[in-house]
Amino acid sequence: MKSDIEIARTTELKKIKQVAEEIGIPRDEVENYGRYIAKIPEHLIDEEKVKKSNLILVTAITATKAGIGKTTVSIGLALGLSKIGKRAIVALREPSLGPCFGMKGGAAGGGYAQVLPMEKINLHFTGDFHAITSAHNMISALLDNYLYQNQSKGFGLKEILWRRVLDVNDRSLRSIVVGLGPKSNGITQESGFDITPASEIMAILCLAKDVSDLRRRIENILLGFTYDNKPFTVKDLGVAGAVAVLLKDAIHPNLVQTTENTPAFVHGGPFANIAHGCNSLLATKMAMTFGDYVITEAGFGADLGAEKFYNIKCRKSGLQPRLTVIVATAQGLKMHGGVSLDRIKEPNIEGLSEGLQNLDKHIRNLRSFGQTIIVAFNKYASDTEEEIELIRTHCAELGVGFAINNAFTEGGDGAVDLANLVVETIEKTPSQPLKFTYKDTDTVQQKIEKVATGIYGASIVTYSSIARNMIKQIGELGVSHYPVCIAKTQYSFSADPKIYGAVNNFEFHIKDIVINNGAEMIVAIAGEILRMPGLPKEPQALHIDIVDGNIEGLS
Repeated sequence: MKSDIEIARTTELKKIKQVAEEIGIPRDEVENYGRYIAKIPEHLIDEEKVKKSNLILVTAITATKAGIGKTTVSIGLALGLSKIGKRAIVALREPSLGPCFGMKGGAAGGGYAQVLPMEKINLHFTGDFHAITSAHNMISALLDNYLYQNQSKGFGLKEILWRRVLDVNDRSLRSIVVGLGPKSNGITQESGFDITPASEIMAILCLAKDVSDLRRRIENILLGFTYDNKPFTVKDLGVAGAVAVLLKDAIHPNLVQTTENTPAFVHGGPFANIAHGCNSLLATKMAMTFGDYVITEAGFGADLGAEKFYNIKCRKSGLQPRLTVIVATAQGLKMHGGVSLDRIKEPNIEGLSEGLQNLDKHIRNLRSFGQTIIVAFNKYASDTEEEIELIRTHCAELGVGFAINNAFTEGGDGAVDLANLVVETIEKTPSQPLKFTYKDTDTVQQKIEKVATGIYGASIVTYSSIARNMIKQIGELGVSHYPVCIAKTQYSFSADPKIYGAVNNFEFHIKDIVINNGAEMIVAIAGEILRMPGLPKEPQALHIDIVDGNIEGLS
């Protein structure tokens, strides 16, 4: 079989205005970024059409280093639905350069289920990530300048909460000192970098309803506290308008296409382990305006992306998914059943059976939200019929639909069974109205503990003194009604990445809490999760090159 990049290069793409026109977007509303990429203005969103569209969430079992293929299934489902005559659109997040050059090499699907042009999407695309990085760091520069220019007046901040961001995995930048050298270089102080997907500006862009809401949220960003314990915000700096200007184009959803010319909106890119893990609300609603079936994904396992999709994105937007698809692989389940990474391609019924507990726990959690669930089995060449039949039978015993996804090797034809099951399930047993894990009126501790005990399976939640002080400040600020976004490892239900399977009855420790006052959520940081990843011993960048004008190493 051809490599991802070979498939991408040999796929005949339609001009993006034609793709737009085929789903009802007027040609004169399309802002081209080259021949095959465009931005679509958010004023085209029609809330009445949004209500009629069938929104489908794709999530997954707990992530493993073997990969699950959730994006490939999401794209494949859109291809399959198109094959059976449905107007389908997929809405995805934008890839981050950090993982592309660090671990993954790309994040635009795979095989014959990709969004294209893959190389541009994986690299600079329409510049959204750069705009977010620039807007975030502009606030940092303006804040430092404000402190420098007003220090002679006795103004200062007792605590600065705002860090910098960069879309590169760089452990050396996690903690830094700025302002070294002569006094003209600014005030010497500690700072640090997070990766751009963890930026509050990223979360704001993905949750904003329109440009005015974007500006309002930027104004509300909490930068720190004065010596008399008053909050200091971007509004106090007086620069919200300037920051919004940097995001004027970035807020418009990006339209591309799949390997079979199915429309795809790819916009926004928060990680689900350190942020809320969903593409932009505007892109989802734009897809729902022009598509009868809209497939979106939430990052990593259902304990992370799906929980945040329901409890944050849907809570704040009113979106109601008609169905949730959970992706599972035999290799991933075997890892959760105790099989080592180097043995997961070998048949192992015992390990697979043990690993099904991870799938079961996710299904119970998803049902607690009122969701109807089907399992999409993402097939690999090493999977045996006995293994597949075991999972199929297990799903039948749970009363959960099951279909094999072969879109990686067969494109839309390999996802027809999955597409038919999705349509049939939505028509016969659609999801109930969402039931959230916690109430807006719950305390911050109650919200964290309901997620940690009810979704993850923790028996107790503990807090550092720093986290407890932040909870007190949250109460004083009057923002306890915000939803919580728990940052934790993607490899386990617990905060320990080494504990696979369906672990229960563990201590869950909250190390720190970040107030995202503009994004209107509370980020609780659990265990040793880092908001600026490091590079592995052999980063993917070692395999990325340009040869005879062609990019190699992206996958």
